[in-house]
Amino acid sequence: MAACKQPSWKRHLAIAAASLGEFEWNIHENVFKISPRLAKLSGIPVGEMASHDGDSLYPYIHPDDRDAVRASVDEQLAKDGRFTVEYRRLTPDGAGEVWNSAAGVMLRDADGQPTRLIGVVQDITERKLQEEQRESLVAELEHRIKNLLAVVQSVAAQSARKSASLDVFLKTFAARLKSMSSAHDLLSAARWRGATLARIAAAELGGLAPTQTRWDGPELFLTPRAASALSLALHELAVNAVRYGSLSTENGKVEVVWRRTPDGGFALEWLETGGPPATAPATKGFGATLIEDVAGRELGGAAKISYRPSGVTAMIQGAAEALADAPPVEPVSAAPERIVETVVAADETVRPGAIAGLKVLIVEDSLLLALELEAGLEDAGVDVIGCAAELSEALSMVEQDFDVAVLDADLNGQSVAPVAEILRSMGRPFVFATGYADKAAPMGFDAPIVRKPYNVHQIARAVAGVTGRA
Repeated sequence: MAACKQPSWKRHLAIAAASLGEFEWNIHENVFKISPRLAKLSGIPVGEMASHDGDSLYPYIHPDDRDAVRASVDEQLAKDGRFTVEYRRLTPDGAGEVWNSAAGVMLRDADGQPTRLIGVVQDITERKLQEEQRESLVAELEHRIKNLLAVVQSVAAQSARKSASLDVFLKTFAARLKSMSSAHDLLSAARWRGATLARIAAAELGGLAPTQTRWDGPELFLTPRAASALSLALHELAVNAVRYGSLSTENGKVEVVWRRTPDGGFALEWLETGGPPATAPATKGFGATLIEDVAGRELGGAAKISYRPSGVTAMIQGAAEALADAPPVEPVSAAPERIVETVVAADETVRPGAIAGLKVLIVEDSLLLALELEAGLEDAGVDVIGCAAELSEALSMVEQDFDVAVLDADLNGQSVAPVAEILRSMGRPFVFATGYADKAAPMGFDAPIVRKPYNVHQIARAVAGVTGRA
């Protein structure tokens, strides 16, 4: 047993390195011995003090925690002779919360009677703050996810209610989801502090006819809520312009300009010219509702659409609360993605039969996405040879007979790079399907990228492209 005893200097060195304060309760003498480290850590006087049967340390614990700590210590000591507790301690100035963790063990004599209790105390305030921050982030994430799901559900329901057919609904709903995804990308790029109005306009109009669209205005930074609302509003206007308005003709123009208003907010004007005369619809559609009602309310202002012989115009006003202070340097992000491509009929589908007969491997960790993709590709005549959800599963399938692979960039937290590297060495084409908006070329591979949320037609176009069947 002597060989197992640690020299006292090593024990003290370890305690000091761990920033622990020590105490000892001599039960026979009924005194506590408080080390200098514990005194500095807890505010308890250094040296010996009367123990009062073990109660003299409890007054240094926060009153709201005191009874619970006492009950926990008594219960643990009675059970196995040791204890571990966490509690808040009182501070001299009463400023802020200071958290301690205490652990101790009861020593007994040969007859089993308690003789001493020795223990250590550690300041865990920083750890507690980190835990609170994590809990706050998780709560915020949960709130955002639930709110996003509620918004998606509402958009789906409203789109379905206003759609004449299932095909129209699918196209319209997919386009609106794409717009929401684009706004999310912009917000993520700025760490959810907001997005500039210019970037929002570029994201919604940049993928359309470059010579037919223009946007201009002062640098304005919108809050996340306002950015999402304005992105959807501009998306609806862009969709309408492509289908029925000025962008449905070669000579039409769309101009978007904005300015600050005296009340600290902003005013944005959408102006279409050179297209067919605009006539007000017989009934108000969901797109108009999104613009005039939802966007107006979310921006704290108002929105109004006008139908004129020269084309559609819209005035969108936002309150000062819709604007935020721009960060010193806005993070650099990839060029805005074209977000209205699903409304362009010429680009919607690949040539009928173009990918028929191809053998495809799907690597996707979301079962629902994998099933949807499998069904859609099979409808196009593709033979899906298998679906892998894990990296190990995908690696075991790369030797099978297939023509092209569709790869999710992340498989339950693991990079799909090893699979892509093997496919590249084998000369087999592949397509990335990813939700990582900040990666223009995932992991450096020269392969087409389809960003989530996507529809099967986008994947089919990419597959046709890499296999020479476009």
